[in-house]
Amino acid sequence: MKSIKELFETAKAAMENKKDFVFVTVIASSGSTPRGAGSKMLVLPDGTSFGTIGGGNVEHTAVLESQNLLKAKKSACQAYRLQENQAADLGMICGGDVSLYFQYLSWDNDAFYKLCCQLLKDWDKNENAWLILDITEEAVWQCGYYQEKSGLIGLSVSEPSSLLKQHAVQATISGRRYYSEPLIRKGMVYIFGGGHVAQELVPLLAHLDFSCTVFDDRKQFSNPKLFPDASRCIRGEFSQLSDYLEITAEDYVCIMTRGHQYDYLVQQQILKTPAKYIGVMGSRRKKAMIWDKLLNDGFTPKELKRIQTPIGLDIRAETPAEIAVSIAGELIQVRAAEEKQQ
Repeated sequence: MKSIKELFETAKAAMENKKDFVFVTVIASSGSTPRGAGSKMLVLPDGTSFGTIGGGNVEHTAVLESQNLLKAKKSACQAYRLQENQAADLGMICGGDVSLYFQYLSWDNDAFYKLCCQLLKDWDKNENAWLILDITEEAVWQCGYYQEKSGLIGLSVSEPSSLLKQHAVQATISGRRYYSEPLIRKGMVYIFGGGHVAQELVPLLAHLDFSCTVFDDRKQFSNPKLFPDASRCIRGEFSQLSDYLEITAEDYVCIMTRGHQYDYLVQQQILKTPAKYIGVMGSRRKKAMIWDKLLNDGFTPKELKRIQTPIGLDIRAETPAEIAVSIAGELIQVRAAEEKQQ
């Protein structure tokens, strides 16, 4: 499954290769539907699809509908009721309702191509951004995105603030109907130490729409060629983090340096920041040793409880790849919990 960023990269590539396509977006759902609002899929004329809106026969039906709309060169909205009898007809037992937006896009749609280019250029700026669709007319829908510093690109909406939520929303503004979803979430994952686990973790997190910065004091382990999926690689001194970066309340920190002393130095500085999440790789023995030093530095037990050690969900992970999965799972959990609160 492609990440949201990869879907827009695919869209851009399709337009450059003179291929029309349909973006399928879940714009509303209720009950036990497979995927929630904001789930996306891109469909080409031959039925090739990228991304997912939940799989099963709903997705299969959506691919067929996309092919029909590609032939007609039209956009549309389609609601599917997955109650018990209809669900059985589709080979599904989940139940619920789902509304899909099928956005037809011609390869020569210059406005959307420019929007894709700008969006991908802005992706790693670590700023919140929202995808906004004008769904007033079913067959002629427009698309834009809003970024905190740049404002709204591709659409003109009076008072867009009501559309800027941390979850998908629909709203009527000045007589027009809009759908909005968070596209890019502010918050960087800072990974201290570019060893084996980091090398497994960065591509996995990038695939999950997390932006990553890798920090190491060794050139070979803070190299963009080693971490092509990272937003940034920094070579610097572990004892002077503030010289290179600023940790905010939206950021996640994963500490996995090559030694106890470096882990201690990083934790000592990170505890003074408002980081949303702090995870440290290592054994309970290592945790006890470093915590004793941090307590002697004046940190309180309450402050030290901000640190998750061992890092990641307890799935009995052993290999670097397995540990990366456990860390990614924990970051997903933290992100989802915050979204639910909002």
